[in-house]
Amino acid sequence: MNYEAIIGLEVHAQLKTRSKIFCGCPNRFGSNPNTNVCPVCLGMPGTLPVLNRFAVELAVRTALALNCFVHKESRFARKNYFYPDLPKGYQITQYDKPLATGGYLEIETGNGPKKIRIKRIHLEEDAGKDLHDISPEKSYIDYNRSGVPLVEIVTEPDISSPEEASKFLKTLRNVLMYLEVCDGNMEEGSLRCDANISVRKKGSNEWGTKTEIKNLNSFKFLERALTCEIERHIGILERNEKIEQQTMLYDPKENTTRPMRSKEESHDYRYFEEPDLLPLILTDEDILSFREDICELPHQKKKRYIEQFGISSYEADILVQDKQIADFFEDCILLLNEPKQIASWIINDYMRELNQRKISIKESPVTPHKLVAIIKQLRDNKITLNMAREIFVILFEEGGDVQEIINRKGFEIIDDTEEIIKSVREIISSHPEELAKYKKGNQNLIGFFMGELMRRMKGKIDPKKAREIVKSELDKA
Repeated sequence: MNYEAIIGLEVHAQLKTRSKIFCGCPNRFGSNPNTNVCPVCLGMPGTLPVLNRFAVELAVRTALALNCFVHKESRFARKNYFYPDLPKGYQITQYDKPLATGGYLEIETGNGPKKIRIKRIHLEEDAGKDLHDISPEKSYIDYNRSGVPLVEIVTEPDISSPEEASKFLKTLRNVLMYLEVCDGNMEEGSLRCDANISVRKKGSNEWGTKTEIKNLNSFKFLERALTCEIERHIGILERNEKIEQQTMLYDPKENTTRPMRSKEESHDYRYFEEPDLLPLILTDEDILSFREDICELPHQKKKRYIEQFGISSYEADILVQDKQIADFFEDCILLLNEPKQIASWIINDYMRELNQRKISIKESPVTPHKLVAIIKQLRDNKITLNMAREIFVILFEEGGDVQEIINRKGFEIIDDTEEIIKSVREIISSHPEELAKYKKGNQNLIGFFMGELMRRMKGKIDPKKAREIVKSELDKA
């Protein structure tokens, strides 16, 4: 508690283009190794890069959504280092003249909203992928990923805890997926981040020595890695030892961080301007056009849902976490203006079924029309809530039509008040001991009589109406 952490993230998001950033090779995951390659992305002598315009559009869209200033002129540079997965011996990126600077992203914390400043956003190419688990004796390299377009989003050191770091990455991922800039698939490496961290005594204005944790590709690993590194820093400081500026790797099996190499400085990469690419020039018209393509973002949608539909902040927050779920919600409302009921069904029933079956909303057999049909039957007191939920599960398991299931299963609510009263009176007369206890003040026995009535009527009555009748008859008995 005597220390505070200072964290900044460098997030790499693969852009959803059909081709790579400087050549026409497919930008496609899952192909056989070294099949989506050509002389350009393999770094053959004499080849020249050609910039992918759509990659630029996606990057600018990202920058604008994150409240950044987009520079009309930016330049590419060569970042020189030798590593087997980098076929040219350098990476084409942007250095001192990036695409955009000075934005922010707001996250929700336990103390309210917090702005995390964005230092810079730039375009670059991805490297290949080392494969170490094929052979115990050799390492292999797949260059399919080499040249895939990346947007790198670098924050200021405004993050104070592993939980805030995870929240930032989750919020950013959702924004990128809404923009259709990145598919957000962290398991496939479409979204990953490096974390820079230092620790200092609370109240101190001096910066601590920084370490970097590379290649974190899940929210859980990000939190755990940062927690481990914070504890390691504090332990070193408590022993009055010196923290080394290093690049670290996180080992999820051991739940620990370990050194990878000494931390490089920018001069170690010998940056210089890329001679084979012209400056990237954007006009006001370009930027305006890209801005017009930006959809309603999650935080904007959440605010609208609360104000327009009267649902709670908690419900709105869940609905906007996935654009497909939000679209499904709005499609339902177009069919039936019952936003609170629809939100409740989606959050409590629909999302549960999707998670249990491990399917996406696109794979779901329950369309907005079918969900609305169930809610209408329930609203009109034609079926009970238990019947509605059973129909809902049947739709997932067997498909079909709501009315057909109601007919086939005999789901028809009994609404004959005289018949219900007659059954309640018969139940009361056959349970004198329970009636006597109720008369002495045991109100919980209403539940007993309700259960008996439900069994007799096979659940085909409205519970609210049934409870009113049971209580009235008990009080009169």
